[in-house]
Amino acid sequence: MALRSSGNRKLSFEILSKTRSLEEDDRSLLYRSTSDPTGLQSGVAKPSRNSRKKKKQKKRKEAIDDFPVIPEDPVAEQCGNDSSGTVVESTSENYGIRDNGNVNKISCVGSGSVVVVEESVCQNVCGFGELRQRNVIGGGEEMAAVASRAEEDRAEMNGSKEPLPPAQPEPVVNGNVANKLDTAESLDWKRLMSEDPNYLYAVHKSPAKYFLDEMYSGNSLRRTTTLGSEKERERVYDTIFRLPWRCEVLIDVGFFVCFDAFLSLLTIMPTRILIKLWRFLTARQFKRLSAAELCDFGCFLVLACGVILLGQTDISLIYHMIRGQGTIKLYMVYNVLEIIDKLCQSFGGDVFETLFNSAEGLATCSQENMRFWIRRFVSDQALAMAFSILHSFILLAQAITLSTCIVAHNNALFALLVSNNFAEIKSNVFKRFSKDNIHNLAYADSVERFHISAFLLFVLAQNILEAQGPWFESFLFNAFVVFFCEMLIDIIKHSFLAKFNGIKPIEYSEFLEDLCKQTLNMQTEDSKKNLTFVPLAPACVVIRVLTPVYAAHLPYSPLLWRLFWILFLISVTYVMLTSLKVMIGMGLQKHATWYVNRCRKRKHHLHFD
Repeated sequence: MALRSSGNRKLSFEILSKTRSLEEDDRSLLYRSTSDPTGLQSGVAKPSRNSRKKKKQKKRKEAIDDFPVIPEDPVAEQCGNDSSGTVVESTSENYGIRDNGNVNKISCVGSGSVVVVEESVCQNVCGFGELRQRNVIGGGEEMAAVASRAEEDRAEMNGSKEPLPPAQPEPVVNGNVANKLDTAESLDWKRLMSEDPNYLYAVHKSPAKYFLDEMYSGNSLRRTTTLGSEKERERVYDTIFRLPWRCEVLIDVGFFVCFDAFLSLLTIMPTRILIKLWRFLTARQFKRLSAAELCDFGCFLVLACGVILLGQTDISLIYHMIRGQGTIKLYMVYNVLEIIDKLCQSFGGDVFETLFNSAEGLATCSQENMRFWIRRFVSDQALAMAFSILHSFILLAQAITLSTCIVAHNNALFALLVSNNFAEIKSNVFKRFSKDNIHNLAYADSVERFHISAFLLFVLAQNILEAQGPWFESFLFNAFVVFFCEMLIDIIKHSFLAKFNGIKPIEYSEFLEDLCKQTLNMQTEDSKKNLTFVPLAPACVVIRVLTPVYAAHLPYSPLLWRLFWILFLISVTYVMLTSLKVMIGMGLQKHATWYVNRCRKRKHHLHFD
């Protein structure tokens, strides 16, 4: 866009505008410098004062008539409409006078670009004329045209004083809008604070005024608390009500899954072994064992060795050693044994997975690789046996420590519960856990609750053998306290873990769904979602504890009669355990089926909605 026509492009240096000529008529003439070629030389007669004044005025009028005046706002005239016919805005602001000059700012907006022209007008020293200088800020073709025009105007200037330095352009945000600096009045901090209705100088308040303001200011805890939202309210009720219920249901179902595996080890596995031996004796023909049968024989061998070795230990000697030592407190001994127990649980699953893998390879290998797989299975069997026996001794020592605390009359049980449970909260609650870690932690709590049940069974057996006087009520009270504290600590732990890690109560329903799918032998996406529990070590401890109880009630009769009572007690125990296994197994199957179907219907309705 051209700002001027070619016919008007003569000078940007105005000799005298009409307004300036009228203002300067009354001024006294300024003397020219000695370098002015139009001045009179020495020795030449000078004209009179009045004649010189008239000639001066005449020359000014001739100059005005000869040279046309450039419009004051050439950009503003061109900014009325752009080339596309779009209406644009033109603004002109007066920024004040500096060095006997004016600074005008002209802004032109159009076609997606901004042109800001700053025009500085000043007088030369002799009052001969005005000097206009334009600074262009903006973008697009308009900026280039105005800038080129300013360069041409500067080149055409001659015989005048140097113009003032150009004003610093204002910063432009995104090339479109020019920011304005705040005035000094707006930066007056005291004035702003005094005009702020929410601000009062504390130094100007009296104590009574301060107290009354605090009383009528609303919430007294406004400085240290924030207004809650519906999300915060839901999180509070999730922590108190919804999540504890779902967490306890998950841990209880996991407890019964562990109990069902324990009963399977004592009932299903011996039955399968007896059936296999009977078939071998009747057929009198050896066949390669399947992977499941190899696993059964391997677990039975580990269980038998564990029971035999635990039977050789003196429980009373271990009891007096733990109770008689004064270096370490009982709750410290129990905590150390519990940590070792958790480590054994974590490593025991891997050991038996390796054994079952070797059994699968031995059952399906070829005759050429038979020797290799036999050596591998034997080595894995020895490792599993050694590890299971070590774990059995750890659990036995832990059960003896708990029995010592219950029997003691110096409140050792409460010290044990407080130390153990709050140490568990401290070690878990204030750490960052992922969803999978919380899932595994809930399964670990289920296993721990089953181990506590085995320990209480050990305490019951010891009371039957050695207690004197009424002891059953005291045992029930202590068992209730232990279970209640364990349940309370698990609820508190998982509630705050879910709160700190952003776990919703619905996540625990998903954990329970995965556990139900495991109960139904349904394939899950990830094996880490399965509950891992090896009941061999607890089974060794329970059998070792119950054996003296059965032996104490056998008659001291002839050997045949004694064998009869042994077989009778074993049969009754087997029937009882088998019945309990059937009830628990069928109950778990029905509950798992119902819950999985319920989750599928809920997901279907959510997807349908």
